[in-house]
Amino acid sequence: MLRVAKSSVFFALLTFTTPAAQNATAQTTDDGGGTTWQELWQELTISDDETADDPDAAADDAYSLLEQLAANPIDINSATTADLEQLPFLSAQQVADLLHYRDRYGALRSAGELRMLPSLGHEQLQLLPFFIVFGPEKPYEPAQQAWADTLPRQWQRGLPPHRYQRQRHELAASLRVPFYRRKGDRDGYMGYPYRHELRYELTAGRHLRAGLLGAQDAGEPFFSSHNRWGYDYYTFFVQLRKQRAIDNLVVGRYKLTAAKGLVMGGSTITGKMALLQSLGRTATTLRPHMSRSEDAYLQGAAAMLRLMPGLTLTPFVSMRQHDATLTTDGAVQTIVGSGYHRTQAEMDKKHNTRATDVGARAELRRGPVQAGLTAVYSHLDRPLDPGTGTLYRRYWPSGRHFANVSADYAWHLQRLRIEGETAIDRHGHVATLNTLSLQPSASWSVMALQRFYSYRYESLHARSLSEGGRVQNESALLLGATWRPARQWQLQAYADHAYFPWARYLVSQSSSATDVLLSASWQQRTVTLTARYRLHSRQRDNEDKTALYTQTDHRLRLALQWHPQQSPWRLVSGADLGHTRHQDASTGLMLSQTVTWQQRQLLVSALAAWFHTDDYASRLYLNERRMPHEYGFAQCFGHGLRLSALARATMGRWQLHARLGLTRYLDRTTIGSGLQQTSHRGLTDLDFQLHYRLFQ
Repeated sequence: MLRVAKSSVFFALLTFTTPAAQNATAQTTDDGGGTTWQELWQELTISDDETADDPDAAADDAYSLLEQLAANPIDINSATTADLEQLPFLSAQQVADLLHYRDRYGALRSAGELRMLPSLGHEQLQLLPFFIVFGPEKPYEPAQQAWADTLPRQWQRGLPPHRYQRQRHELAASLRVPFYRRKGDRDGYMGYPYRHELRYELTAGRHLRAGLLGAQDAGEPFFSSHNRWGYDYYTFFVQLRKQRAIDNLVVGRYKLTAAKGLVMGGSTITGKMALLQSLGRTATTLRPHMSRSEDAYLQGAAAMLRLMPGLTLTPFVSMRQHDATLTTDGAVQTIVGSGYHRTQAEMDKKHNTRATDVGARAELRRGPVQAGLTAVYSHLDRPLDPGTGTLYRRYWPSGRHFANVSADYAWHLQRLRIEGETAIDRHGHVATLNTLSLQPSASWSVMALQRFYSYRYESLHARSLSEGGRVQNESALLLGATWRPARQWQLQAYADHAYFPWARYLVSQSSSATDVLLSASWQQRTVTLTARYRLHSRQRDNEDKTALYTQTDHRLRLALQWHPQQSPWRLVSGADLGHTRHQDASTGLMLSQTVTWQQRQLLVSALAAWFHTDDYASRLYLNERRMPHEYGFAQCFGHGLRLSALARATMGRWQLHARLGLTRYLDRTTIGSGLQQTSHRGLTDLDFQLHYRLFQ
């Protein structure tokens, strides 16, 4: 049973008397104070990327999922458990509490009422309003909705907006103009130095969506050479939802996540800090692929079918082409996911390998019990030969044929949840991931996550939580906790220790790694203070490869945010400190200031940061405001300044974004290497994005 505090009830009653409380639309852009869900999510996941080799890819899948949910928010008053489980920042207990509150007290009317649920923490209270709407208590039944869809258009417009969603067209165009020239722009790249994209999406009622995206990276040919059909990369989809037995159908390019991701996907496992918010909960998701990323998507068709109450079947089929680096005998050495086709050498790798995937997932829900089976078979038209003669690649996936099967389970009893997945490959090698979470009260929760990935386990589509970056060669235990001793305070911590029985890159023998994070936040009316410390240690070979030494990374982040509710201003001050000790010591410091002003249809945000690091090992990541459909962090190392400014203007159906970014180094006269090298101290980019939305 939920415990509703009197102060929370009083606060919720106040929200009912304000006009804003009657608004049944999601805050898909910002919260009125200039904060966007993109900034909140990036701040939540940045700690997972500070020492990652590829920070932009670490949480791109979850970002893409949230972007689609923000554009098509969930009606909180008619949502099912499966609907809310799509949100990767909610735990199973928080989902249950939301549904229990709605069933007991009736429809939710405003975002302020969410504060009546004590189990929702600071992050959930900030993020959730961006992805939900407050619809009627009793929505149309499917038969009634079908009847409404047959009415003349003028009659449909007369229906309440929450009962009939109109047709929406959205067109967006983006352009990046660099104010510098790389070496490849002068001699090497086949195209001009401008990056651009064009995307179109159609939403028809509650059931139909379709989209098309064309994207071009800087240096790639456009309507010339190998790209005679215009853009270098296209993605497309048609999606049908909630139609009789079809819960979700996607034709075109899509992404599928099954259970913990040991066989398919894993996009809802975004990193350790974000995983702590959901207490290890994951969910099966099927969504269109509308990202610039050319990696880890499927092409064909997939459908979630409701066979009977509580039982769903998800068959899928995919045939797509991959970029690959080939060996001299025509085998695939590496599947390339960067998507760059700027030079003849990169163009030769384009779509030279074909993959076919067929599989299915069955899932059964009965009260507090959930069980599932997932199977996939993959075939490559060229044999995969990753160079198994190299010690650390000895057991990497190889051959033409791959098959994986897994069983997963979940059991939720009051405030205790146990869930996991165990998978085997075609050779019988095992991978398993299991979590136990407990939330005995609204003020604190704990979780334990165990994972074991055999060093011989192989899968082409497995993507899950991993210290080593692969679902292979790892045995680990993660312990995490969240404690809210008072409403203003929130303390979080996790400790993860991993053991690698086989050799890894830069490590020629068994090794281990430890990752510890401590986070504290204090929020009082208009001020939020956050402190976060991370210790990350990993073993590496010495120069002679005769022994191991420990590389230790320390990261400290302090942030002060001032966000008055009735003011158009928002200020965020930050300080980041990094210290890395391996064979040599390396230290880095960064100070940043963000100022945001928003008034009616105009928003302006500016950032200035100064950084000084000894080398790349102590690099620091900067969370700066980006335009829609863009994700990533600014990577800062060396000595220099990072400046950026973003402006957004809304004029009826039109919305224009402009962003200027400048990185100026004080310790070098050239930047980059190879064809990416520029003979300047600074890099300046100007981005434009134009949106047009039409409702019919």
